[in-house]
Amino acid sequence: MNDQEPTKTAFWLGNALLVIALLMLFFMNVIAARIGTLAFVIWAALAGAGVYLVMQDKRQEPPL
Repeated sequence: MNDQEPTKTAFWLGNALLVIALLMLFFMNVIAARIGTLAFVIWAALAGAGVYLVMQDKRQEPPL
């Protein structure tokens, strides 16, 4: 059971990053007006890191 703890942490951290990326999408017009193209770069990095962390535990069988 202890070997699953780091993957659960990565899973929840990935979900948190995806929530931040989603919130960024809601306010992308305002953010892009202030920091320009960098807003898209930040959004892409957050979304990519979030998906990576969520999918990191893919090698285990899904629960039934």
